[in-house]
Amino acid sequence: HGAAAPAPRAPMAIETEDRLILWLRRRFAERGRLIGDDAALLAGDGPWAVSVDHQVAGVHFPADLDPRIVGRRLVGVALSDLAAVGARPAYALLALALPPADDPRRLFEGILAGCRRHDLALAGGDLSRAGRLTASLTVLGKPVAGGRWLRREGARPGDRLWVGATLGESAAGRLLVARGARIDGRVVRLPAGLRRPRALAAAARRAVRRHLAPEPQLALGAWLAKRRRAAAIDVSDGLALDLSRLCRASGVGASVQAARLPLAASFAELAGRLGSEPLALALGGGEDYALLFALPPRARPPAAFRCRAVGRVTAGEALTLVGPRGRRPLAPAGWDHLRADAAAPTSS
Repeated sequence: HGAAAPAPRAPMAIETEDRLILWLRRRFAERGRLIGDDAALLAGDGPWAVSVDHQVAGVHFPADLDPRIVGRRLVGVALSDLAAVGARPAYALLALALPPADDPRRLFEGILAGCRRHDLALAGGDLSRAGRLTASLTVLGKPVAGGRWLRREGARPGDRLWVGATLGESAAGRLLVARGARIDGRVVRLPAGLRRPRALAAAARRAVRRHLAPEPQLALGAWLAKRRRAAAIDVSDGLALDLSRLCRASGVGASVQAARLPLAASFAELAGRLGSEPLALALGGGEDYALLFALPPRARPPAAFRCRAVGRVTAGEALTLVGPRGRRPLAPAGWDHLRADAAAPTSS
């Protein structure tokens, strides 16, 4: 834990790292758990699933976003990767850097709320100062009882392709947040031009929640992990791009039915008001954090998961989209941080 330069005193600020750790230990003691010392000592034998996610102010979220929302979002995004491999959350490690004047407690309140929701123990981490808030969460999970690890390479020609939630909403939510939409407590505050009519406003609020408060599909991942055969990936960078990754790992192609893509009510109208094409957001908008998976033709997920079959796995390597105008190649479009135009704020 590197030393930091003295910070300007802020209202309700925790002036030292030791005082913050003491505050955290007290919070954990209330739950009957303790964070580690210099290193976390974790119980459990056998294999672990490990993933890490990084969130940066001005890149993944606006710098003025409520830190509590940032914290809960960080947990949800990180756990989506565990859902994609069929893991049960166990531990998390946080590396946090924040501006000197920021009080970290509200951010930690959001992280702890996310941990409680998903039975995840924050086992340790590191704290430092930086010019803007950055947070990196490493999550560890165990196999679910009676399950196995899910992988991307299990798809076979003839399998059906399924999606675990609606597509494009989070991308629309990102556009709304860039225009000033925020979550204030339990209320979504919308830009003035999107508060009427009621159906449009409801769609906009759902989109903002979908973007700022993603829900990892852990239960669906656990169900898939118990299937005899399944392939899965979480849709974080866009359906088309993540589908291309699943197919490449499995050595197959895919055919997607545009009319079968799950879209939320009034989504097309909302996308139009935001100056975007609904299909483009659904295929390449990213940050859906829904599971995309392939199952044998006769297998169906339980209705309670509200999944939608969107296409088929095919022989060969081609990706195609079938729409009103026929069949055309499906380009692996989506978000890529290394692209030259990837510097836009609040993008995944």
